Amino acid sequence: MKCYQEVSCHNCRCSTILKSGKNAQNIQRYRCKNSACPTQTFMLDYRYNACVPGVQEKVVEMAINSSGIRDTARVLKINKNTVISILKSKEDSLVQVNPVFLSQKSETPLDVRLELVCEEVEIDEQWSFVGKKSNQRWLWHAVDHATNTVIAYVFGKRKDDVFKELKALLTPFEISRYYTDDWGAYERNLDVNEHEIGKQNTQKIERKNLNFRTWIKRLTRRIICFSKIEQMHDIVIGLLINKVEFGRDIHA
Repeated sequence: MKCYQEVSCHNCRCSTILKSGKNAQNIQRYRCKNSACPTQTFMLDYRYNACVPGVQEKVVEMAINSSGIRDTARVLKINKNTVISILKSKEDSLVQVNPVFLSQKSETPLDVRLELVCEEVEIDEQWSFVGKKSNQRWLWHAVDHATNTVIAYVFGKRKDDVFKELKALLTPFEISRYYTDDWGAYERNLDVNEHEIGKQNTQKIERKNLNFRTWIKRLTRRIICFSKIEQMHDIVIGLLINKVEFGRDIHA
C-alpha cells in the first residue's frame, strides 16, 4: 500500500511545488513555483526550531508582550542568541514618526487625499534604565491631543538635546499647541505662546505611559527584568510603538 503526502508552500499555500535537492542532513527541500511568493526553498522537517515558519514572528510578538530573551528561548526551544539576532534584524525597519500623520505633497493639483491632521500635541518623557538604575534611558514621545496616538518618539537622557531631537521630528506637522508638564526642557525650548503647562491637558499621554508599562516590563519601575544594552531596549519598545501606535507590519 502506498501513502502520499500533499506538500504545499507554507507561505502562499500554493500546491505547485518542485523538489530542490537535499540539505546536509539528507532532508528533502522544496521550491514554490508561484512567482509572487517570496519563499525560496522550504522543508517539511527542520532540525532547529528557529527555522520553522512562523517562529520568528512569535519571537517578536513575545518580546512586545513582556517576555524576556530567556523566556522566549525556553518557550520556543531555541537559543537565546537566536532570539537576540532576530530582534536586532528588525532595527533597520523601525521608524520614529507615525507615517499616518506625515503629509506628502501632491504631484498634480487634482490629487485628493484623506489625511490626519495634528495641530495639538501632548509631550512627556518616561523613565527606564539599561543595565543599572544609574544608567537612565528615557522615552520621549508626543501624542496627538485629539486621538491619543503617538506621532513621534526618541530615546536618550533627560536633557535638552534629546528633546530637541523630538521637536525636530515634529517640525513638519506645524503644531500650534504643546501641552507638557513643568520639566525645564520644555520651557527653555518651546515658544511661550504655543506652550501650556499643567496636568489638565496631559491626561491622555499619562495614560499612554501606563499602557506602555503594562505592555513592556522593561518600562516597569520596580522589576528585576531589564535590558542589558541600549540597543535591545530601544528595539523592543520601538517594535511595540511601530505595531500598536503606527499600525505598521513589523513582520514584513
